[in-house]
Amino acid sequence: MTATAEQKRMCIGADCPNEAGTLQCPTCLKLDIKDSFFCSQDCFKKNWSTHKTAHKSSLFNPFPTYPFAGPLRPVYPLSETRTLPASIPRPDYARDGIPRSERAQGRQKIEILDKAAQDGMRKVCRLAREVLDIAAAAAVPGVTTDHIDEIVHNACIERNSYPSPLNYCHFPKSVCTSLNEIICHGIPDKRVLVDGDILNIDVTLYHGGYHGDLNETYYIGEKARNDPDSVRVVEAARTCLNDAIAMVKPGVLFRDFGTAIDKHAKSQKCDVVKAYVGHGINSLFHCAPNIPHYKNNKAVGQAKEGMCFTIEPMINLGSHRDKTWPDDWTSTTADGKRSAQFEHTLLVTADGVEVLTARLPNSPGGPVPMPVVENVENGTKAE
Repeated sequence: MTATAEQKRMCIGADCPNEAGTLQCPTCLKLDIKDSFFCSQDCFKKNWSTHKTAHKSSLFNPFPTYPFAGPLRPVYPLSETRTLPASIPRPDYARDGIPRSERAQGRQKIEILDKAAQDGMRKVCRLAREVLDIAAAAAVPGVTTDHIDEIVHNACIERNSYPSPLNYCHFPKSVCTSLNEIICHGIPDKRVLVDGDILNIDVTLYHGGYHGDLNETYYIGEKARNDPDSVRVVEAARTCLNDAIAMVKPGVLFRDFGTAIDKHAKSQKCDVVKAYVGHGINSLFHCAPNIPHYKNNKAVGQAKEGMCFTIEPMINLGSHRDKTWPDDWTSTTADGKRSAQFEHTLLVTADGVEVLTARLPNSPGGPVPMPVVENVENGTKAE
């Protein structure tokens, strides 16, 4: 048996990318709080005002030896699993986490929805849009992603709906919250949103026997709206989705969406994630067809009237490559650079497409212009 190299311990300072030294918080040692290592005395002092709260709440990073790609760290413990009234109808995986209906159908058969099913999808998607907008309005500096999860969970209950992510393949929360370098499937935790973050909120509801799925990436505070890189990747992702939706109509090949998405992403010096795809959605959360977002993909099939699926491009500032945290859900960029995503649930119509999760006139968020950056040396300004 060969020995494996010991993994490097990382500093627990807020968003600190450095390796930890031997310095440990003396109070944590007294309280037997594990793995409270910092990279330097200066970093310890800088983080003291926030770190000392751990002495009361015992907040911690559950993966202290994991080689994180970027500065973001999980902040545990997670809150207790949220419950729902027994009267709310549930998908088949709600009890034990196993989506048996999806596995029984497989990923080949593409369902054509009749009028009743289409009306069911319209209703659940309208509700999902309402819930996302409520969550987005609450996404401001100072709140935790766990608080966003609580808001989504309660908004679902108010609409007699089940939050589809909850216990899907054992996902522990009611919404996915993906910050900064997280590509997708971020687990809501005790991490506090700060001015300068970008946050993707991915909401799915189950209501009346159907799922409605959408997500958007939001700027947290003015600092984010004035950061050229954040605006570039967020607005690139927004336009990539819009360009793909503009193509949807009967006869369009599933593989062709990726060409349009890749073209715009590359024009903004961004890259397209290849590991995750759009998907069919109806009475099942995920089903055929798969919708890749990158060019030269091998997707088979074409859109037909009555099909319902998502398009949800994930766009990275750097490489398309990803890595997954030890929680087996959180997917981040491999280089630690930021990522953004937008998603709609779409119904193919006789002559085009109906965006079932379309934004409302008062929906939070929306496009932001590229900030003007002043060149200090010559006094010029550029976008």
